[in-house]
Amino acid sequence: MIPHFQELTRPVLEAAAEGEVKIADVVERLAQSFNLTTEERETLVPSGGQTVLSNRSHWAKTYLTQAGLLERTGRGRFTITEDGRRALRTGPKRIDVEFLKQFPSFREFQARSRSDADDHGESEPDVNGIASLAPDEAMRAAHQRLEEALAAELLERILASPPEFFERMVVKLLSTMGYGGSVAEAARALGRSGDGGVDGVIDQDALGLDRVYVQAKRYAANNPVGPAAVRDFFGSLDRFKATKGLFVTTSCFTQSARETAEYLSKRIVLIDGAHLTKLMIRYDVGCRVEETLFIKKLDEEFFE
Repeated sequence: MIPHFQELTRPVLEAAAEGEVKIADVVERLAQSFNLTTEERETLVPSGGQTVLSNRSHWAKTYLTQAGLLERTGRGRFTITEDGRRALRTGPKRIDVEFLKQFPSFREFQARSRSDADDHGESEPDVNGIASLAPDEAMRAAHQRLEEALAAELLERILASPPEFFERMVVKLLSTMGYGGSVAEAARALGRSGDGGVDGVIDQDALGLDRVYVQAKRYAANNPVGPAAVRDFFGSLDRFKATKGLFVTTSCFTQSARETAEYLSKRIVLIDGAHLTKLMIRYDVGCRVEETLFIKKLDEEFFE
């Protein structure tokens, strides 16, 4: 029988304890250690995109990374952290979701999805409670978990990329969202020496009479943007005689930074890391559709 992803969590961590590893090699190692048959090794997820074992191994890796027990070292590669080694020495034989909840970063990872669910008047089930929901609710809850993990991975990849990539990506996102219309040159990244404290500009019309200026700060999650940075951006907008700007960061804004943006005379919209990844997912920037599921219900009119 193919093990559940929580049964794979400790073995994945143990594999990383030996040094930098590739996820593909770990999957093969797990198949051998659990004595899986050829049929079990080759069993595919419904979309056919990968095997069930590979899918569950990736989930184990994702949860361990969110807890800070693993860290990504390259494409498909990762290694163990000091917290991960400590977990192997002192942790239980089975490292599951309940065990991972002791780590603040993992609790924050779960809290983000709970907050989103509460905003919609829903409650997020725990991993083992999803089967207690109605089938359509279980599908939506699973979809929420998938987007939650994707958002975390998007931020991870952005932070691992050069700063200039982030600036171009933000302008690409705004262009994809429709800012700048259909003009090919409507959106462009600046990001060069002497850019006046602005990382991008969006022309909202063909003649460039109306523009939105962009500031992009690629900060780690523990490095929030304060009011001073917002005021500096406000000064940059003044130099360009601009009336509106967009401040985007991979981290978050302090409460005083948000209050500063509200009280300034120019319209400055603040987009933090959580909001940024939601927009990227919504507009397929940095991600793509792998599979589409339809929820159908009885057509009463057909039978009347």
